[in-house]
Amino acid sequence: MPSNRIGRINEEIQRELSGLLRTLKDPRVQAMISITRVETTGDLRYAKVFVSVLEKDRTRDVLKGLRSAGGYLRREVGSRLQLRYTPELVFEADDSIAHGAHISDLISRLHAREEAQHDKS
Repeated sequence: MPSNRIGRINEEIQRELSGLLRTLKDPRVQAMISITRVETTGDLRYAKVFVSVLEKDRTRDVLKGLRSAGGYLRREVGSRLQLRYTPELVFEADDSIAHGAHISDLISRLHAREEAQHDKS
């Protein structure tokens, strides 16, 4: 469980990165991208940034583009947040939105099947 301070830093990094994504000129990152969460280590040396991409087939290219722009993004986040240490940004694909949609679909199918069986009896 992150401390309250780390939690606030995670939220600030997420907010800043979300805004900075729009400034990137790299064509690999010109997609619908959401930063779903940020997890910063206690010593503020690393921040794992979870990224969700709407077009799943472009996820690999988007991550390459973000890693390529990592130095710029880190420098901008550092100048905006005024932290003693600016964490190194590590970008990871996050499929939690797709996973949630899949679970929701399964529940809907199960509910429809139960209704169909109930109507038969």
